[in-house]
Amino acid sequence: MNTPPPPPDEDLQAWQAQRDALRQLHREVLDEPVPPLLLEAAGLAGRQRAADIRWLRWGGMAAAVAIAFGAGWLGNAQWLRAAGDAARLSRSAPATQEFVRAAAVAHAVYAPEKRHPVEVAAAEQQHLVQWLSRRLDRPLKVPDLSAQGYTLVGGRLLPGSQGPRAQFMFERTGGERVTLYIGSLAGTAEPGTDETALRFATDSPVPSFYWVDRGFGYALAGALPRDALLGLATAVYRQLEGAGG
Repeated sequence: MNTPPPPPDEDLQAWQAQRDALRQLHREVLDEPVPPLLLEAAGLAGRQRAADIRWLRWGGMAAAVAIAFGAGWLGNAQWLRAAGDAARLSRSAPATQEFVRAAAVAHAVYAPEKRHPVEVAAAEQQHLVQWLSRRLDRPLKVPDLSAQGYTLVGGRLLPGSQGPRAQFMFERTGGERVTLYIGSLAGTAEPGTDETALRFATDSPVPSFYWVDRGFGYALAGALPRDALLGLATAVYRQLEGAGG
């Protein structure tokens, strides 16, 4: 005797219909090639993860050697001070590197966007600044880059390894965009050290200038020549420094 076929799974059919509707709705996006900046960002992330693993492995070996060497010298204040300096360096270097990479990747992801480059547009700048200041627990200021030919597009909230981060996007008439990435780097700045100097980073999907000020990191990223990006970063740096961050 033939066994009757089981009744159709209505939930499965509904899910398949929803999937097909979503594919049809976003067909233009699905058919687009992956942007080269995103491909480069994905490759960089993989390479950097391997580098981080190697760094941690060698860092662990170095720590073991340091512990063995210092076991007989725990009463020596000079050795303890050197060990503290090394520990602070090991904590700050990866955190800063991660921050700069995250700023570049965020730029590569959102700068090419045509319809949704930001969460909150420049028309609501006051709300944008208040919202991001509250989420980052620090008063923020949007720099004015009109003298350099750039206007504010808006901003968005992003996740970070040490808490929420903010991204402000600027655009000029020709369509070139730069982004200012801001977030906590608590523990990377030490009293008496110069943590506010501008530094140039090129080992990311897009180049950037970055600096650290009182536990907060700032990175201005954009696919621009070094001198042009430096001019913008200097303007941002001076405005935020004069406003106390």
